Amino acid sequence: MTQSDKHRLDDIGLVALVGAGKMGGAMLEGWLALGLDPQNVVVIEPNPAEELVALSMKGIALNPLPGAITNIGTVVLAVKPQVAAGVIPSVAALTGAGTLVVSIMAGKTLGFLEAGLPGAAIVRAMPNTPAAIGRGITVAVPNAAVTAEQKQRAHALLAASGAVEWISDEALMDAVTAVSGSGPAYVFLLAETLARAGVAAGLPEDLAARLARETVAGSGELLHRSPLDAATLRQNVTSPAGTTAAALDVLMASDGLEPLMRRAVAAAAKRSKELAG
Repeated sequence: MTQSDKHRLDDIGLVALVGAGKMGGAMLEGWLALGLDPQNVVVIEPNPAEELVALSMKGIALNPLPGAITNIGTVVLAVKPQVAAGVIPSVAALTGAGTLVVSIMAGKTLGFLEAGLPGAAIVRAMPNTPAAIGRGITVAVPNAAVTAEQKQRAHALLAASGAVEWISDEALMDAVTAVSGSGPAYVFLLAETLARAGVAAGLPEDLAARLARETVAGSGELLHRSPLDAATLRQNVTSPAGTTAAALDVLMASDGLEPLMRRAVAAAAKRSKELAG
């Protein structure tokens, strides 16, 4: 987050968070860490964690009575898409003229949201779980009602948990969900399978797990910090006819990792479309 983002977060106004599970909770932590006044936060969460209850003692309004809070500038909708239809009426009750709605529900389109919130300014966004440590990436798309100021407001809130990319074509969101939204699970699976392969090669299980974990984490950090692209970094660690080249011959075969990843991403994108209902 840039200093200008932080400044906008300091004076962003009243924010209502609907749903404070893992992703919503991670976003809330980021907002508070970057200067959002707890007294400017309303949280609607039927099953609040102990940490959230503790935050309510510092000024956050937790599950206020309907109508008790007015003048909400931004509503962030962070519930599971499967319960969206039942939650939209309560979101509508929180909105007024000029209220911005930011949805991070997977698969739920701007059209779906506009049907339940007619005339509202809406941003549809897809974050990912590294948001919990401020290293997430979010892709966002606004509807036609979103003003330049509201887009900046949404950017400031989303940037509290990592990088933000804006697109104008909502049709890309299913692929975004499949790549970055679901992508952390693919990386974690890589660490799991690399550890199991190490055990199969003769390593003790605990050592294999540590080697795989730190290799994946360190490689990710190198990719983050380096100006080089992933292909160049891969080539830099691959000596001709060496051990890495032998492994890559398997992974890069015609039936190797790339076609498998394409099928996986396609399956996730298909499921994202299905969630749209």
